[in-house]
Parts: sequence; C-alpha cells; structure tokens
Amino acid sequence: MTDTVISSSRKEVVIGFDRPFVVIGERINPTGRKQLAAEMAAGDFSRVIKDVEDQLAHGAHMLDVNAGIPLADEPAILAQTIQLVQSLTDVPLCIDSSIIKALEAGLSVYKGKALVNSVTGEDESLEAVLPLVKKYGAAVVAISNDETGISQDINVRFAIARKIVERAADHGIPACDVVVDPLVMPIGAVGSAGRQVFELCHRLKTELKVNTTCGASNVSFGLPNRNGINASFMSMAIASGMTSAITNPLHLEIMTSIMGADVLMGHDPDCMRWIKKFREPPAIAADGTEGRGRRQTRRRRAET
Repeated sequence: MTDTVISSSRKEVVIGFDRPFVVIGERINPTGRKQLAAEMAAGDFSRVIKDVEDQLAHGAHMLDVNAGIPLADEPAILAQTIQLVQSLTDVPLCIDSSIIKALEAGLSVYKGKALVNSVTGEDESLEAVLPLVKKYGAAVVAISNDETGISQDINVRFAIARKIVERAADHGIPACDVVVDPLVMPIGAVGSAGRQVFELCHRLKTELKVNTTCGASNVSFGLPNRNGINASFMSMAIASGMTSAITNPLHLEIMTSIMGADVLMGHDPDCMRWIKKFREPPAIAADGTEGRGRRQTRRRRAET
C-alpha cells in the first residue's frame, strides 16, 4: 500500500492506509486570528510558541505553518516561523501558502522533507508548484479543483486529482508523494458534502492509491456544536479511507473520535494507544500506597 513519508531532520511521520491516522495541527495560521496576525507581522512569535506546545501536548503528529498576513512580507515571515518551529520541535511540518515565493522561502530553510500545501489542478498552479516540490524533494497536497472551480460532481473532482497525480509524475514526483484533498464543503450549505468526501476517499484509495487529507473543520461551518459534527465526520472519513487531516488537536472530542476510529480500523495494535490515553489510574489508598482499583475492591468485598 502507499506510504507518504514526511520528515524533519530527526523524525519521520508516515501517512498510509494501514497506519494510524495523522493529525496535522492547524493553529499556526493567522487567517481569522487578528491578534496572531498582528503579532507575527510585528515579529512577536510568543503565541506561535504556545501554539506549538499546546498542539504537541494534545497529540498532533505534524504541524501546519501558515503566514498569510495581508500587506506583510509573507515569504520572510513564513521562513522565520518555520525556522523557529523547527528549533522547538522535531515533528515534520506542512508548509502552507498560496504565494509561490513564500513556499520557496519556506522550503529553502526547511530541514527535512516537508509537505507543501498546496497545488490545484489549474495549469498555472501545476507549473509553478510542482517544480518546487521536485527541487526540494517534498511531498504535496493536491486540491481537487481547477479553473472551473469546485465541482459538485465527484467524478470531476476525481478526474482533477488524477490529472494532478499524472502531472506530478511528469515532474518526477511519485504518486506516494501526492496527498489529495478531496475538498470538504460546509454540510449546512451542501447537504451531500459528507457523502461526496466519503466516496472520493474510497475511490482515491482503491483506484488512484494515493493518501488523502483535508481541512476537516470546513464541514461544520455555520452550524452549532461544530466539534460534534467534526468528530462524526472524522470517524466516517477514516472509515472511508482518509489518512490524514489538518485540524485542531486541542478539541478532545475530535481527537477521541480519531483515536477510536484507529482502534476500530485495526490501526492501533492491541488498542495500546487508546488504553494508555484513557485507562483509569490505580486508586491511591489513605496511606499513600497504590490501591487495587474499584473493580478489584468490589470483588474483594463481595468475597468477604
């Protein structure tokens, strides 16, 4: 099966069909975060540092890094942010920008094999991004839209994904280094959005044999209790073949759904990650020694 290897200078993360789901932390992104945007533009990265620490503490396997700040020097800020984040952690990074100069600035300072976010099926995007991906030995997120926009026909979106994979191969980039984003639309606006993604993920896995990712929170945009929708979506997407997602690991409901899906898909051998995370700690007796735990205590009382 297809494995996509992403690395820092010291650590590898492998995205694959028979592997645990990969969580790519989304929080280092100033879009919609005015305070973070202002601080990054002013050279203050204290909030970025906290975002790194918080996301890793809550289970992120990789981190997405974006510096899209209006009227700011995005290439310089993105490169500086990547260098800072790599000094703080050895997890691999996803370099996220729609600006070609910013992508190259980030790739030029990155140590390891990055995931580039992203390329679309537009010819202009393909010819600008794919040579960079090849030059720096990276992997790339392939978004399944093109000049015509985002089609509601999954056959069109699948064809665009195939086009990107084929064009990547023309540039010497193997299919294992193309991670397709099937595009998650808001379910409140497009009632079939969930089914579209689930069917596309299945086809991308079985026909194109490529790994997948998405901006998971898009599905719940505009709805109440967004984490409830996001958590349900993640479980169903994983069952359909999705292998990674850019999401917020600080939301326990979402992370629990991902870990549970890994258990049920057989991607958590002997349920050990689940047990380690959620096993009830032993009770502590009044004298400070470790007790037997509630079940053993009840059994002993029944016997006496």
